Amino acid sequence: MASPIPSEPLASPGDIVAAFIRAWHARSGTGIAALFTEDADFVNVTGLWWRGRDAIAAPHDYALKSFFAETTLRAGRTETRLLCDDSAVVRCRLHMTGQLAPDGSTAGPRQTILTFVMRRFSDGWLAVSAQNTDVAPGKETHVNTGDLEATRYSH
Repeated sequence: MASPIPSEPLASPGDIVAAFIRAWHARSGTGIAALFTEDADFVNVTGLWWRGRDAIAAPHDYALKSFFAETTLRAGRTETRLLCDDSAVVRCRLHMTGQLAPDGSTAGPRQTILTFVMRRFSDGWLAVSAQNTDVAPGKETHVNTGDLEATRYSH
């Protein structure tokens, strides 16, 4: 059984990573959105940009109940950088397995770097912004050849 999803701000900015993974494994878009301020924004791996808790919750809930329904997230390298007493940036490399491909087969594993901008409130920390970036090992950039394709120029 999944751990409870926080319904209140976090004790430290770095706690966002474990809380995000708990909400993911609980398949709760609402649980993910609860980690953010009401007016927060979230940019996903394809550049979709959502603003506000409801806009963050809905696509996560859909994905977690469909093509991400069997996924597992594991945190890798994680760094927290305090910017001042009440703000921080948290970056985490996430490893994901179990995504369903459009044909229903299991897709290969993926890695992303999820970056959170955190703010301290009187009762704890919440995310005010997040961006998830796919990691394309060994590639330098993307090229648009009709479909966006990660590529490498140097040899």
